[in-house]
Amino acid sequence: MSNGAFDQAGLKRRMQGAVDVLKNELSGLRTGRASASLLDPIVVDVYGSTMPLNQLATVSVPEPRLISVQVWDRSTAGAVERAIRESSLGLNPVVEGTSMRIPIPELNAERRQELIKVANKYAEQARIAVRHVRRDGMEMLKKLEKDGIVGQDEQRGLSDKVQKLTDETITEIDALLAHKEKEIAQV
Repeated sequence: MSNGAFDQAGLKRRMQGAVDVLKNELSGLRTGRASASLLDPIVVDVYGSTMPLNQLATVSVPEPRLISVQVWDRSTAGAVERAIRESSLGLNPVVEGTSMRIPIPELNAERRQELIKVANKYAEQARIAVRHVRRDGMEMLKKLEKDGIVGQDEQRGLSDKVQKLTDETITEIDALLAHKEKEIAQV
C-alpha cells in the first residue's frame, strides 16, 4: 500500500476485538453447569457509576450447579443482587449478608430459548461493533481521497478490502452464534 495514513491492520484488530468480546460473552452462557465466567457480563450500578461485578465481589463455584458471590463491601450487596436478578441470565440469588448463593436452574425448553435470545443479542452487539469499525474505515478513506492522499481507484480498492474484512468478520460472528445455539439445544 502506498500510503501510511490508512491503517487496515488497525481496522482488522478492532473488528477482531468485537469477535473476542463475543467469544467471552458466549463462553459465559453456560448451559446447565455453574461457571464463574457466567457472571462476567454483569455490571452493577454503585458509587454513582457502573462497575463489573468481578470488581466488587469474589465469584466462585463450590458445586457444579451453584455459584457463590462474596461481596467485599456490605453497602453494595443490594445493588449486586439487583444486577444479577435483572440480568438476562435468569438467575435468582439467595442473599445471606454479604454472600449470595446462585443456584443454576435446570435447562428446560423455556430456559434454552432464553439463552438463545441472549446469545443472539450478544452476536448482534458484535455485528454492530464491526459495522462501526467499517464505517470509521470508510470515512477515513473518503477523507484521504478528499485530501488527495489516495487516488479514487486506490480508495475504491481499499474500500473493497474493508468490505471484505467486514463480511469475513460477520461470517465468523454468525458461525460462533450458530455453534453456541447448537450447544444450547443439545445439552
